Amino acid sequence: MRLCICFVLLSVIVCASADNPFARGGRFALDAAGGAWDMLRAYRDMREANYVGADKYFHARGNYDAARRGPGGAWAARVISNARENWQSGVSGRGAEDTRADQEANVWGRNGGDPNRYRPPGLPRKY
Repeated sequence: MRLCICFVLLSVIVCASADNPFARGGRFALDAAGGAWDMLRAYRDMREANYVGADKYFHARGNYDAARRGPGGAWAARVISNARENWQSGVSGRGAEDTRADQEANVWGRNGGDPNRYRPPGLPRKY
């Protein structure tokens, strides 16, 4: 009986420490939620800064921060960026060139590129 209990406890410990799909799914969801928060923070900072020419920097920074969280964060950044650009290209009238430049900054940040590549001169260090 003791051997059986020891075997069951050992099995539970091994299974709990194994890489299981529920843990991966939970991690993905947490990363995605954090990535969405990173994107929102970058958007709020962009609105607060209200600095001419800083749009691409905030695009890259939001995607960079989100993607650093892991696959879930990168997924959230991609979905939010694509949705925003699809909506913005139809509403703002800025045109395909602006959308292409925004998407370039999004991909740059999401792939781990330094967002400061797009930082305009004179943008306060707060951002």
